[in-house]
Amino acid sequence: MSKPLHEKKQQRMAMLIDGDNAQPALIVKILAEAGKYGQTTIRRIYGDWTTPQMNGWKDCLNNHAIQPIQQFRYTVGKNATDSAMIIDAMDLLHSHLVDGFCIVSSDSDYTRLATRIREAGIFVMGIGQRKTPKPFVNACNIFIYTENLTDDIGEKQIAAADKTMPNGKENPRPNPVPMLKEAFEMAVGEDGWAHLGGIGTSLRTLDPAFDPRTFGYSQLIQLIKAHKDLFTIRKEDDKGSSAVYVKRRSVARRRKPGKEKESAPVPIREERNERS
Repeated sequence: MSKPLHEKKQQRMAMLIDGDNAQPALIVKILAEAGKYGQTTIRRIYGDWTTPQMNGWKDCLNNHAIQPIQQFRYTVGKNATDSAMIIDAMDLLHSHLVDGFCIVSSDSDYTRLATRIREAGIFVMGIGQRKTPKPFVNACNIFIYTENLTDDIGEKQIAAADKTMPNGKENPRPNPVPMLKEAFEMAVGEDGWAHLGGIGTSLRTLDPAFDPRTFGYSQLIQLIKAHKDLFTIRKEDDKGSSAVYVKRRSVARRRKPGKEKESAPVPIREERNERS
């Protein structure tokens, strides 16, 4: 018999926020997203609190129990926040106080940090804007784009913070079909069916930033249902819980039978007309 939810040991998470590359308007959403993977027992935000750009964070720190870490800028144009945050992360890693890390930033300077944490066998997730360089995204086990967290937030406020997109243009919405096919092939069993959870794991392996919300769907099953011409879904009761399985539709099934036979009589009718 499984233990009640409140008796199960939750994964302890350390959330480290780069105040120069994060949005205070999204803090509630960020905490909720990290809460899906563990309890954020350590919450720290780094920045130079003597600068005006950090004023937006001051109102929400006490409300969400986030500890501000002061880091002065020693040289104009240089960001000292990165070094302080990396040093603290390594101290936490070797202290064994947490089971996972959540790095909130869109800066590629944290790529090696995320890689080092993963090398130690520790879970690491990243949260940042879609402009985040791919090396940092792929260095995390999971990466969440902040654009997928803005449905209940004032859109004007978020858009004002996202004006730093390259060339002032947003990345076009990608096509999920190739990745869905590849993930299915990774998770499929000998019977031709793949468990939905296995497909989700394969998608995260292929792309840590994969998120159904990027394509306009809140759940993976909804995204797969939107491509019913490619996939078949089956639900089964497994020990009191519902299990979902997915199967690829074969190309032959999508062809209309008798299509080639209908065109065969055409030349015969033409020959009869010539004889008449």
